[in-house]
Amino acid sequence: MASGLVIRSTGSWYDIHLENGENIQARLKGLLRLDDSKDTNPVAVGDKAILEKDPETSDWMISGIEERNNYIVRSSPKHKGARQVIAANIDQCLLIGTIDAPRTSTGFIDRFLMAAEAYRIPTIIVFNKQDLLDEKGKRKQAAIADIYSKIGYEILLTSVNENKGIQELADKLVHKTTLIFGHSGVGKSSLMNKINPNLNLRTGGLSRFANRGMHTTTFAEMFFLNEQTKIIDTPGVREFGHMNMAPEEISHYFAEMRELLPKCKFNNCTHTDEPNCAIKEAWMSGQISEERYKNYLNIYEEIKSNYKHWE
Repeated sequence: MASGLVIRSTGSWYDIHLENGENIQARLKGLLRLDDSKDTNPVAVGDKAILEKDPETSDWMISGIEERNNYIVRSSPKHKGARQVIAANIDQCLLIGTIDAPRTSTGFIDRFLMAAEAYRIPTIIVFNKQDLLDEKGKRKQAAIADIYSKIGYEILLTSVNENKGIQELADKLVHKTTLIFGHSGVGKSSLMNKINPNLNLRTGGLSRFANRGMHTTTFAEMFFLNEQTKIIDTPGVREFGHMNMAPEEISHYFAEMRELLPKCKFNNCTHTDEPNCAIKEAWMSGQISEERYKNYLNIYEEIKSNYKHWE
């Protein structure tokens, strides 16, 4: 028996980093593959895998994983009713966004923040490609950044071409395991290459047809900046869907709403049309931003319509 850190998955085989510094490949043991959970991937990058040797082939096998401290999960884009664990045992997240080319909406930001808030994983919001912003873009970015900084999220502004914010971003990674997330084309890999050129992560441009990023990362993968500092690069995604979350839970994962919940008249308040709702009152008084409340309502309706299917 042995154990190691899962650093990459290609579906059939997993790259494992052992405590002695050696990297090996392992496959799932049969019983683990037959787990009746709704996860499309029973083992994720960041998991601490329990290993044993196949007595017939001498291949390494993953027979189990240690209990996770946390994880980031979304509904599977390919399998209805299933969920995909993006990564596990994370210290913090970097949510990389751009105001344009491609556009990162506040709806996308809020959906990801909910997943991180579910496990109280700190998230830093990074607005990249500062060199491409005109005055209108700068005003729009400032308005969005203001929404999130007011509710406690740290905001960083970066540009690979201008070397802006790169050292500040690198300092945030030290001695942590950090998940890097965002749409394709926002510059995740370019930022990481700027921080550490030895990574040599593959980068890509934008599709000229849809003004969207072209996928360059196929699987989530962990990289070591040193033994104490790790990043998990993830495939760019267009949407972020939730599952296994009850509609009444959603407001608990909106940071500015959480502290107001006890002030609602009803314990099961949905903050939609109930009287004496502290969340609606905070929205009407400007304490909660119009954008965030609108996104809350959209997510609430989306999860409400799918919840019975997921149960």
